[in-house]
Amino acid sequence: VQLQAYGGGLVQAGGSLRLSCEASGRTFRSYNMAWFRQAPGKERAFVAAIRWSGGNTYYSASVKGRFSISKDNAENTVYLQMNNLKPEDTAVYYCAADDRPVLRPREETEYRNWGQGTLVTVSS
Repeated sequence: VQLQAYGGGLVQAGGSLRLSCEASGRTFRSYNMAWFRQAPGKERAFVAAIRWSGGNTYYSASVKGRFSISKDNAENTVYLQMNNLKPEDTAVYYCAADDRPVLRPREETEYRNWGQGTLVTVSS
């Protein structure tokens, strides 16, 4: 599967953005999906994940309650709704996917397919 992430941009602290990750292929509904981010000078880190069925979601502690991940199988798209953004949310955001069973949804090694990243900048 090929992934195309978009929706990043510049936003003031307290604002909102919605990231989208569109997947190619007809088997999207079987894919577990996730978002990771990489801030300047830091390693890539887990943000959120959703099981292929959409029944289970996972969040990092830093975004829980502010971000929401969802999956639209009809549109072959996974979304990351980001509210109450903070300057520390500034990063390149990557979507990831895998159709194998994901045992550790917060681990980037669980995902074989990655999008190109979209930059989110939050100004104070």
